[in-house]
Amino acid sequence: MIRLLLADDQELIRSALAVMLSLEEDFEVVAVVGRGDEVAAAAKAHHPDVALLDIEMPGIDGLAAAGVLAQEAPECRSVILTTFGRPGYLRRAMESGARGFVVKDAPPEQLAGAIRRVAAGERVVDPVLAAATLASGPSPLTARERDVLAAARPGATVSEIAGKLFLSEGTVRNYLSAAIAKTGTRNRAEAVRTADERGWL
Repeated sequence: MIRLLLADDQELIRSALAVMLSLEEDFEVVAVVGRGDEVAAAAKAHHPDVALLDIEMPGIDGLAAAGVLAQEAPECRSVILTTFGRPGYLRRAMESGARGFVVKDAPPEQLAGAIRRVAAGERVVDPVLAAATLASGPSPLTARERDVLAAARPGATVSEIAGKLFLSEGTVRNYLSAAIAKTGTRNRAEAVRTADERGWL
């Protein structure tokens, strides 16, 4: 029996996944959480074999949660299950220790097969996405530039970004300028959009 932990911030998705996967004779859903920062505690409490992690979650995102699991509960293998099939996300998922990357519009049998293969110790990645990731190269952004762009996402002012990240306004402007240059864009909004589309944030 393969024990599963499901982490997704959308209750409807969590419930549907739990029902669908429970129909498989060799799967048992042992824990369901709605926040990334609840994943490690749930893994320690319920000892799943595989954790299915959404990327966009409150607390910490699924990529960070996979990294925490790799450190704190290495016997639980992570599979990123996301709407966002972006090369940058795949690269970051693999770097964080995830063993699989599946997009949510994949057929149910493909997801079930991926879970079984990951539980057996394999890595599972969509081949088209893997090729796109190799072609796109690594993110040019530093961790701090990524933080500043992510904080700028909702249209925040330089002052608001500085306050949120405990940086000076001048430092924020420098990071934004560097990020705009590296993304080949003309302004902050374009830089955020480009970095988002490439999975760098």
